[in-house]
Amino acid sequence: MTAPSAPPSATGPAAAGWTQWLDRRVLTVLFLGFASGLPYFLLFSTLSAWLTEVHVSRTAIGLFAMVRSPFTFKPLWAPLIDRLPLPVLTRVLGQRRGWALATQAALMLALLAMASSDPAANLYWLAVATVATSFASASQDIVLDALRIELLPETLQAPGASAYLVGYRLGMIVAGAGALYLSTLMPWSTVYTVMAALVAIGMVAVVLAPEPARPPAPPHQRFDVWVQEAVVAPFTHFATRRGWLAILVFVAIYKLGDVYVNVMATNFYLSEGYTKVEIAAVTKMLSMACAIAGAVIGGTLAARIGQVRGLFLCGTCMIITNLMYAVLATQPHSVVLLGLVVGLEFFAGGMSAAAFTAFLSRLCDAGFTATQYALLSSLATLPLDILSGGTGWLADHLNSWPLYFTVSASLGVPGLLLLAWLARTADIHHRPDDIGAADQDGSRPVPA
Repeated sequence: MTAPSAPPSATGPAAAGWTQWLDRRVLTVLFLGFASGLPYFLLFSTLSAWLTEVHVSRTAIGLFAMVRSPFTFKPLWAPLIDRLPLPVLTRVLGQRRGWALATQAALMLALLAMASSDPAANLYWLAVATVATSFASASQDIVLDALRIELLPETLQAPGASAYLVGYRLGMIVAGAGALYLSTLMPWSTVYTVMAALVAIGMVAVVLAPEPARPPAPPHQRFDVWVQEAVVAPFTHFATRRGWLAILVFVAIYKLGDVYVNVMATNFYLSEGYTKVEIAAVTKMLSMACAIAGAVIGGTLAARIGQVRGLFLCGTCMIITNLMYAVLATQPHSVVLLGLVVGLEFFAGGMSAAAFTAFLSRLCDAGFTATQYALLSSLATLPLDILSGGTGWLADHLNSWPLYFTVSASLGVPGLLLLAWLARTADIHHRPDDIGAADQDGSRPVPA
């Protein structure tokens, strides 16, 4: 199945605009994003609500947060998904779609295993099923990210990143607010069965998507040669970029200030006297809508002015909106002001996420998309996994919310300064052999 050529306004070298969202490939990526976002809350906040209702201890609920580990360590098995063919599926659907369908089938089965669990009677079985779901979800992310990048030509990478994030947020809404609403009408086991059935949306999108062109895999490779090409080469090839180490540092610190603000935000709301109802209305409903709108604007903006300039502009907006929390901390209780600050902050966060995702996609080289993007995306979550552990210590020692949010916002400045330096000295722009290189008609040359 071949995607129809996009109209000239969507694929010309300087073209960018809202019409790009009507391209079939961008719409396909929207549904791939939904498939990727659906499992997230089912593994975290929605699962916590289920465990809380059946009176599982807080200690046990806290331990379930460790199921995030597969998302952190997914670069370890990304080379297998990148290069290892699957029996039958690879021959019929291709390397990307075959692996995508396999991981989605595994995800559906794992969610059904969670649905069949009774945490009040056997928490161990639910834990096993949850780990399986997390592993399947992380594996799905590896292949869907690669499929997204390889499916889109260079001119559609930015709007494609936006579409993917919009779909991701919609998946989170369905698995978050949607699942919580369903739980008032039916048992949790039925809720998770419904969520498992919704995985079929992503499976249909994968089947209907075209298989990206890839260089043919050499037959009967020796194991040591395969390891060299599938495991070692993605990293050594990335290291040929000028300024590659500084690029990795930038990826790790770009959103550090935003992470520091968001980790302590709920604690700040409660300490300032905002009720749980007020927090839920602002931080769950309003913020999600603003993040979706920001993702749309961010991707469109990056396509128009260039991804490096888009990153810089979106990052600047992110710092400014983070500073607004310092202003909020000096004002009396006001839900309207809270909504304004949170809405603008999530809007800027959505903008920067779209520009950042498109930037990471362009860094991936032909033939190593899955492995390199898994590495870069895992590196981008490093502040959340490691460095954010110091947020509480910083808040306690500063003992001032305005000062804390000012310091947190300032943590975004080093990333922008490094980006400005990289733009002049490093190899962060399009290279001829990059995935996403496209001809005028939107087709992609198969790398040698």
